[in-house]
Amino acid sequence: MKFIEAKAPAKINIGLNILSKREDGFHNLSTLFYPINDLYDVLTFEIDDKFKFLCNVDSIPADKSNLVVKAKNILEKVSKKNFNVKIRLEKYIPSQAGLGGGSSDAAATLISLNKIYQLGLGYEQLVDLALKLGSDVPFFIKSEPAIGKGRGEILNFVDLKITDPILIVYPKINISTKEAFKNMLPIETQFDFLSCIRNGALDYNLMQKNVKNDFEKFIFEKYPEIEKIKDQLYNDGASFALLSGSGSTVYGIFPTLTTAGFAMRKFPKNYFYFLSNPHH
Repeated sequence: MKFIEAKAPAKINIGLNILSKREDGFHNLSTLFYPINDLYDVLTFEIDDKFKFLCNVDSIPADKSNLVVKAKNILEKVSKKNFNVKIRLEKYIPSQAGLGGGSSDAAATLISLNKIYQLGLGYEQLVDLALKLGSDVPFFIKSEPAIGKGRGEILNFVDLKITDPILIVYPKINISTKEAFKNMLPIETQFDFLSCIRNGALDYNLMQKNVKNDFEKFIFEKYPEIEKIKDQLYNDGASFALLSGSGSTVYGIFPTLTTAGFAMRKFPKNYFYFLSNPHH
């Protein structure tokens, strides 16, 4: 196999609770990860005479700070091989938006290089390597709805299919995850995300009362504009709306495409939007 094309999907967090600070400096958390399969980056991997990394977005670094490059380096170390491969990344998921784009790209790199070089790594091994790259990366090895515990790597896959349109609104405010975590006061909560899922669907009334993202308090205080997005989504008829990850993306789940489209048109033109249509 000389060539692979991979789609690296975005994700949203349906709730995010920061439970406690760990000895290793990370935090224990509880979240419900949900993939947005129609919003994705595209990566191509092609055997070449030397390693090359190309990207359609100039601001993405091509050095060791890039998660795709890090993923390649980690696999080289494990397999004791050199990968002369050309990796091209077409970025469509905005960076630093709370949508997991970089993490998804890293997971796609682990999966694809494992295939091209026939390394024979199984799911568990890929998850272990993924965790070294970042707390969200393990989820993207399968990209299926899952409750994440620990740093996000302890995954309990759930039967959940959101059939309603999801409007994703990113106001292009970059939020450092590190800074957001620094301003968190962890609270042990025993909330079980499974209680919001009934017969494979979400119970929005229950969610409005119980599902929170602990980052919202800090981020809404610092950036009132982001809180306004959430309020506006609800005002325009969202069944549920929440900040994703550490932001600054806010998503709204709407009863119909018409209401979602109507809501989308009322936001400033310079925002990034994506309307995910699961029926599509």
